[in-house]
Amino acid sequence: MKSAALKRNLLLLTGPVAAILIASFPCPDPAHPKMMLMAGITAWVAIWWLSEVIHLAVTSLLPFLFLPILGISDLKTVSAQYMDPVLFLFIGGFFLAFAIERWGLHRRIALKILSVMGDSPSKILLGIMMSAWLLSMWISNTATVMMLLSAVLAVIYQLDHQLPNKQHHRKLASILMIGLAYSATIGGMATLVGTPPNMIFFRAYQEAYPANHDLNFLSWFKLGFPLSLTFLGITWLILRAGIPEKEMKGSFDKSTFISDYNNLGVFSRDEIKVAGIFILTALLWFTRADLDLGTIKIPGWNKLMPYPEQVQDGAVAIAMAILLFIIPSTSENKRSLLTWQETSKLPYDIILLFGSGFAIAKGFEQSGLSEWLAGQLIVLKGIHPFILLLVITTMVTFISEFASNVASIQLVLPILIALQHAMNLPPLLLLVPATLAASLGFMLPVATAPNTIVFSSGHIKVKEMARAGFWADLIGILLISLFSYIFFT
Repeated sequence: MKSAALKRNLLLLTGPVAAILIASFPCPDPAHPKMMLMAGITAWVAIWWLSEVIHLAVTSLLPFLFLPILGISDLKTVSAQYMDPVLFLFIGGFFLAFAIERWGLHRRIALKILSVMGDSPSKILLGIMMSAWLLSMWISNTATVMMLLSAVLAVIYQLDHQLPNKQHHRKLASILMIGLAYSATIGGMATLVGTPPNMIFFRAYQEAYPANHDLNFLSWFKLGFPLSLTFLGITWLILRAGIPEKEMKGSFDKSTFISDYNNLGVFSRDEIKVAGIFILTALLWFTRADLDLGTIKIPGWNKLMPYPEQVQDGAVAIAMAILLFIIPSTSENKRSLLTWQETSKLPYDIILLFGSGFAIAKGFEQSGLSEWLAGQLIVLKGIHPFILLLVITTMVTFISEFASNVASIQLVLPILIALQHAMNLPPLLLLVPATLAASLGFMLPVATAPNTIVFSSGHIKVKEMARAGFWADLIGILLISLFSYIFFT
C-alpha cells in the first residue's frame, strides 16, 4: 500500500515538475514568449493523462485553469473551447445512441453483424472496421463513430456470454473499440469530402495554384483509396495481433448468434421509428454540404437555409435528438421515444476531455507554438524529397496529436506553399502528404473525435490507446510518404 501511494505521489509531482522545467527553457522565438509555457502545460496534461494518476476529467480542467492565469489565452476564449460546436454533434449523437439502446435496435444490429462475421474475433473486428471505413468516406468521422457506437457496444455485450475468460473479453472489447475509431479516421482519407482537412487543402490549392487543373475528386481518390485501404488492412493486422485468438478458439459459435437474431422476431413499431430517425440522420449528414465529384457537383440541402454556413453536422444531430423527445412511443403510453431521465448516462467527463483538447489546440495557436513547430519545416530545403516527406508527415502528425486536424493543416499549408516555391518541387508532392498526415493522431483520446468517443465507452485505457496509436501513427507516416512519393515524382 505504501509503495502504491509513493508511486502515485511521484506521478502527481512529475507533471508540474516537468511543466516547470520545460517552461524554464529559453524561448526559441522571442516574438512568442508564451511558447514554452504552453509546452510545459501540454507536458503536464500528457503525463497525467497517460499515467491516469487522477481522473482524466480532473486533468482536463488544467488548461481551463492555467491558460488564462499564465496569459496564454483569455478566460472567455478558453471557456468557449469547452463548449465547441463539435461537442453538440457528440451530445446529439449520444442521445440517438440512447434511443437505439432503449428500444433494442443496437442488439439487432449487433446480432446481425455477429451472425455474418461471428466465426472468430478477428473477423468480427474486420466487420466493424470495414463498416466504419466505408461510412467515413462520405460522412464525418465523428458522425460515423456515433452511428456505430451502440452496435459495437452491443457486440461486446453479446461476446461476454461467449467468452468465459473475463480478461480475454476485456482485451477484445478494447481492440474492437480502438478498431472502430481508427478505421473511421482512415476512411476519411480516401475521398476529398471524407474529412475537413482534405476540403481545406482543396480550397487552398485552388487559390494558390489557379492555373493547375490536376486535382479533383477522382484524382484524389486514385491516391486516397488505395492508401486508405492499405492502411486499413495493416491496422487490422496490428490490432488482430493483440487478440489472443488461440486461447479463444472454440468460444465462438455463429449458430448461437443466428438463433438469437431469429428469436428477436419482427421489428417493433418503436424500433422502426428509431431506425427511421437513424437513417434520416445519416442521409442528412451525407447530403448536407455540396458533393464535388470533379465533373459533377451535387448541391447540399444546406443551401436551402437562409444561412447555409451555420448548418453543421452538430445541428443535424441536435434536431434529430429533439425529434426523439417529441415522437411518442407506440408500445408504452405517456412517453416519447426518449426521455430526459434516459440521458443521465451522458459522459460529462468525456465532454470535459474533449473540451480540453480544443483548449490545448487554441493554446498552441495563441502562444505561437504551432506556428513555430510548423516553421521548422523551412530548414528542410535541399534534402531528398522522400526524406522531406517523412519529416513533414512526422511533424504534422505530432502537431495533430495535440491540436485539431483542421488547425494543423491550416498552420502548415502556407509554410509548405512557400517551401514548394523555394524548392521548385511539384506542389502536390508536399501538400497532399501533409494534408493526409493531419488526419493522423491515434495515440491520445483527445487527438481525434473518434478516439474521444470510443474512450468514453470505458473499455479502453489510455496506455492501450497510446501503444496501438504509436504503431498506427508510424505506419501512417510511412504509407503516406511512400504513396505520395510514388504518385507525385
